[in-house]
Amino acid sequence: MEAAYISAFAALAGTAIGGLTSFATSWTTQQAQARAQRLAAERDSRAALFGRFLDEAAKLYADALQNRRDDMSGLIGIYALTNRIRLMSTEPVVESADTVCRIIIETYLAPNMTLEEMRTNWIDKHIDPLRDFSEACRRELQTFGRF
Repeated sequence: MEAAYISAFAALAGTAIGGLTSFATSWTTQQAQARAQRLAAERDSRAALFGRFLDEAAKLYADALQNRRDDMSGLIGIYALTNRIRLMSTEPVVESADTVCRIIIETYLAPNMTLEEMRTNWIDKHIDPLRDFSEACRRELQTFGRF
């Protein structure tokens, strides 16, 4: 009779171990998928925020090159985006966003540029006020995996 008990116990132990292994595998896979989804969602959220900032900054910079303004109420949108970036991004991205805002404000306060001066800055001097911000964003997004 002891042999029957041993066989029954071995069968129950094998079933339990198989069930636990299946559960552990499923749980691990599900956790990995959930983490990958969270990272993808975070990456997409940041990419959208960075894109909105770039769009707003490009519009304001183009306007600042052509117009001199003392009223800075048009900068509220980019100010809000900068602070949203400050909430969720790394220090290099935040510093780059702050630099872009300073450049835009300084450009608004400076005399208007002619097309020749713009060409000189863009082509000859390779001045792009959004480049450092874009590169910092790309580096940050790469930490979430391939983008």
